[in-house]
Amino acid sequence: MTSLEKKAQTIKLTAKRLGFDFCGIAKAEFLEEEAPRLEDWLNRNYQGQMAYLANHFDKRLDPRKLVPGAKTVVSLIYNYFPEKKLPEKAEDIKLAKYAYGQDYHFVIKDKLKTFLEILREEIGEIQGRVFVDSAPVMERQWAQKAGLGWIGKNSLLLNREMGSFFFLAELIIDLEVEPDSPIAKDYCGTCTACIDACPTDAIVQPGVVDGSRCISYLTIELKDSIPNEFRDKMENWAFGCDICQDVCPWNRFSRPHQEPAFDLHPDLKDFTKKDWIELTEETFRKVFKKSAVKRTKFVGLKRNIEFLGEKNP
Repeated sequence: MTSLEKKAQTIKLTAKRLGFDFCGIAKAEFLEEEAPRLEDWLNRNYQGQMAYLANHFDKRLDPRKLVPGAKTVVSLIYNYFPEKKLPEKAEDIKLAKYAYGQDYHFVIKDKLKTFLEILREEIGEIQGRVFVDSAPVMERQWAQKAGLGWIGKNSLLLNREMGSFFFLAELIIDLEVEPDSPIAKDYCGTCTACIDACPTDAIVQPGVVDGSRCISYLTIELKDSIPNEFRDKMENWAFGCDICQDVCPWNRFSRPHQEPAFDLHPDLKDFTKKDWIELTEETFRKVFKKSAVKRTKFVGLKRNIEFLGEKNP
């Protein structure tokens, strides 16, 4: 085993030890194939009000501009598929599964910091940064390049062993490591389940999502009123949306996570539609104190619920 292979082995064993489900390694370099795709996506204004996605174009495509001296991108998968789900019948108010428990940003970032500390102890001085859905990092593309999966028609990373109900995270470091081979094959085949199921027609072509039409965008990122054209298309999602994942055949391989912090908040277990409609700011602060739902704020969540209620009085 070469020195570079030993370092890769150390990284992967550390990932496993910290509870990550998969770990892949890629050489830090310019994402040449992604540059025209990203430019076209932005030119079509698919980012909607997410203006930050147009910022730092160069850094988004080249991690060496984000982390000076970077040689390696370590991509990690962390499962969040719940053992018990909230009711998801047509009449139920729905919440994306990733928001059931505590905010993943904090839970995973703490693990990543520990990860870097362990690597420094076992390998030596390493400079780098950790990321979890933060900063201009093209997570799915790096995960594919690191052999963790392929980009599905819904634009999410799909993994043959566990589907897509997981978070992605990265270490971008100045350590040279033996890289993994990317997954070149598209295992979606002729399946169009996600495209067919999307009620707002957000998936405009395989692998391309018009973010401004996505229910997750409409319920979280959009600060203005939700456009009337979506009034009968929200399917009662109040925060986020799992439709394109729920219908994906690869998610039959999803298995319950092992992270207590992601367990459903006790007060949410018995939430009824009436509870959602009558939600007060006090209850919001109590139930979603450590949740990603805080991102939309009480006013935003109430806006979403009221928008749904106008369709289903």
